[in-house]
Amino acid sequence: MNKSRTVLITGAAGGIGRATVSLFAQNGWRVIGVDRMSFDAAQGEAEKFPKNGLFIQADIARPEEMQAIFEKVHALTNTLDALVNNAALQIAKPLIETTVEEWDSVMNANLRSVFLGLKLAHPLLKARDGAGVVNVSSVHAIQTSANIAAYAASKGGLLALTRAMAIEFAPDNIRVNAVLPGAVDTPMLRAGLQRGHLGGENVQARLDNLARKTVNGRVGIPSEIAHAIYFLADNQQSSFMTGQALVVDGGATARLSTE
Repeated sequence: MNKSRTVLITGAAGGIGRATVSLFAQNGWRVIGVDRMSFDAAQGEAEKFPKNGLFIQADIARPEEMQAIFEKVHALTNTLDALVNNAALQIAKPLIETTVEEWDSVMNANLRSVFLGLKLAHPLLKARDGAGVVNVSSVHAIQTSANIAAYAASKGGLLALTRAMAIEFAPDNIRVNAVLPGAVDTPMLRAGLQRGHLGGENVQARLDNLARKTVNGRVGIPSEIAHAIYFLADNQQSSFMTGQALVVDGGATARLSTE
């Protein structure tokens, strides 16, 4: 048995992923990170993956690569204390212009990967007897906007899958919860705004507009989502929570759209 706790985080090189890797490492966890892009390439050579962890560059949308990922995980550890399904792909375009290939690519990256990942991670999570799974969904699972249908559908499916997993895995003492971030200043958000699924002004103007839609009057930062993820993953903090959806959106979904 491992003395230190171990977490596997997908989408580890992105905005929320990086913040989550950093927070777990700061709290003494051994981190296994997975991403399609290099961890160093995302922010420059100055930032390195935690030395006692393992970074795997792979595409979780491909079942054969997912299998290879877990072969490497099994070589490192025989237990997992937590699994954070954070990786995501977003396509911002009208539904009628979305191709079958684009639709499938979003579903494979955002939804099928979680299904496959949980199947492969289950023995490692069960062996720990008190593990936590956190699925990073989105406020688009409950309220959405135009020209982002595939992403919204995948995140809504992930929310339903979270509840189903929580029920099925409860006998194995595995908790499964979801975090639903709102507007968070990440490369994915800025790329989506650049493509213009919200239309209109330049990226900064769109960010400012999103900030005005929140009760807090600003968009979030990745570390704020990381802390929510950590809370749900840590069995010492959230042991009585499972099958739940934690919305972290600065109050955006609390306000009537008619105001």
